[in-house]
Amino acid sequence: MADVKVVVPGDVIDTHTEEEESVLRLGPGLIQQAGKVNAIAAGVLHASSDTNHFWVVGNRRRYVPAEGEPVVGVVLGRHGEGYRVDIGSAHDALLPLLAFEGATRRNKPNLAVGATVYARVSVANEMMDPELECFNSHTGKSEGYGELTQGFTFKCSLGMARRLLNAKAPVLNALGDQVPFEAAVGVNGRVWINAGAPEKTILVVNAIKNSEYLDGKQSKQMVKELLGKQ
Repeated sequence: MADVKVVVPGDVIDTHTEEEESVLRLGPGLIQQAGKVNAIAAGVLHASSDTNHFWVVGNRRRYVPAEGEPVVGVVLGRHGEGYRVDIGSAHDALLPLLAFEGATRRNKPNLAVGATVYARVSVANEMMDPELECFNSHTGKSEGYGELTQGFTFKCSLGMARRLLNAKAPVLNALGDQVPFEAAVGVNGRVWINAGAPEKTILVVNAIKNSEYLDGKQSKQMVKELLGKQ
């Protein structure tokens, strides 16, 4: 998909690829009905030829959970066998006590109210509250998921969050060349940054916020100017 394709609700999406036998994966903004794939949200259609994954990116105000997506959430409380987590969706998500790497009934994480977690949506449908997990269920490893300590969390648009998840995100690459930092990006429009020193963390956060409406070249120039003021 070299060209940008804007879709609106009701549009029929062509999902045919060269590998006809590969499993079709639909992300946010799309639904399959009567053998056809239709858009249910306005935005830009994206596709991954490697995974046969299609999704729509728009700037909706509220996040709608979808299975497999990474999110940054805040623990609201503990109930029974899990934690209630705010991920910015219409309903709070459930994070089971055993949904962590190496967790057992005798060895479970103890998260405080207000703790920030990086998790993956494991269950998302209209009939149930979303469910999260802080490990990769295929490998059993955390792979970066879990509690996020220290650092700073801020909000951005949902479209911006998805762009930051791209390995080629210009602003993150430009910053990474000059400032060592850790980042956890949730598609729910929340980003966690830890650059060690507070002034470095603030610089990274400001650079990311400023880059939302800039192209790659402008983002790199903006980062250079911010670093020059240090």
